[in-house]
Amino acid sequence: MGSEHFVITIGREFGSGGKDIGDATAKALGIKCYDKELLVQAAKESGFCEEIFEHQDEKPTNSFLYSLVMDTYSISGYSTVPFLDMPLNHRVFLAQFDAIKKICERESCVVVGRCADYALTDRPNTMNVFIHASEEARAKHVMEALSISESKAKDLIQKNDKQRASYYNYYTTKKWGQAKGYHLCLDSGMLGYENCVKMILEYKKLVWG
Repeated sequence: MGSEHFVITIGREFGSGGKDIGDATAKALGIKCYDKELLVQAAKESGFCEEIFEHQDEKPTNSFLYSLVMDTYSISGYSTVPFLDMPLNHRVFLAQFDAIKKICERESCVVVGRCADYALTDRPNTMNVFIHASEEARAKHVMEALSISESKAKDLIQKNDKQRASYYNYYTTKKWGQAKGYHLCLDSGMLGYENCVKMILEYKKLVWG
């Protein structure tokens, strides 16, 4: 039954508008867009406190002290010995991984980030999109969105891109942002957000009707 649903995953560079494009695509299709919501879903189903997921969100590593403190939280949903023996960051990733799969089994949706394309590897009716743009275009967007200077915007871009790439490359067998890992790669700086949505919808129409 799950394979009857279609899923569009969106990987994105920081400041490229991936979340906005994901939201607009979902709205055009009359389906939900999952981003931070996945953290809440994973937290509820795993028994972890939501704050743990917020801190761990798309971060590849965690300090010894952080692990020590977080490991004191009780786990209800994932109580098997192999799972409990894993480092906390691995457990958080697997809980989120599981949440993505469950959501996509029950409904068509758009999923932004969270290695969703990897979580849904070989799943029928799944389209993987990557949104990117020049540093200049992204810096302009970040400057306007956060009301910060160009230098601060570029620092944020570098920091967040590095974090996302590290997280993705650490947990998957693919390389973040590498074209061959996605069905469609779009330059939002060149196309604009609205045209990126149109391209995604057109691709879906061509492939799935």
